[in-house]
Amino acid sequence: MSRLKPLVCVLSGNGINADRELARAFGYVGADARHEHVQDVFRNPALLDRYSILAFPGGFSYGDHLGSGQVLAALFAHGSESAIERFVESGKLVLGVCNGFQVLTKLGALPNLGGGRHRQASLVHNSGGTFVDAWVTIKTNDSNPSPWLTGLGEFDVPIRHGEGRFVAPELIDRIVGENHVAFTYTGGNPNGSERNIAGITDPTGRILGMMPHPEAFLYRENHPRWSRETLARENALEIFRNAVNYSGVI
Repeated sequence: MSRLKPLVCVLSGNGINADRELARAFGYVGADARHEHVQDVFRNPALLDRYSILAFPGGFSYGDHLGSGQVLAALFAHGSESAIERFVESGKLVLGVCNGFQVLTKLGALPNLGGGRHRQASLVHNSGGTFVDAWVTIKTNDSNPSPWLTGLGEFDVPIRHGEGRFVAPELIDRIVGENHVAFTYTGGNPNGSERNIAGITDPTGRILGMMPHPEAFLYRENHPRWSRETLARENALEIFRNAVNYSGVI
């Protein structure tokens, strides 16, 4: 029997600027990634029902005028939040990268400890007070059973953000202790995130949010040192391959 390609909804429009990179990453590992404008999702949330994976790309949604991810999170909360809840409850996957991570956190989809979808954490201005554009090394939490994280280990990936400092002062011990951490920065914390956190999952493991941009490391030549050293991992595509394998239909 033929293997069907999982459909991936990649949100676009209104300041989002990494949607093509994210769609290309999913396409490289066998998914059928399609762009959906956020306004179309707001008008017709049921269109998400046809997809297996929902992806919130990086960028500057609504210009970050009220804070990174704040406006897009508010719009989803007042129109499409129930559709996202149904999406996850049906066993499907959600990814938020950089601005997408900010949106999911401010929407309450992450970390969502105890349910209720109220805000429990945030991504705030980097501790250094400046925008950071660099390559970092992140380590996967092997104790987190999320389908996004299988076999990833430690690898390099780029970051580019001004508000990437993860804070959850009342719940940080639970996030760490209950293994909702997905990735931590190693060899240096670029933004001052609590416990060096670079990404987290919700309790189901099906929602992943991360500040680094795996879609910007699709082949080894993206890496600034690709010609000078052996890389621990030649790209970050395994994140996307894990999602496609989990969502694939035989």
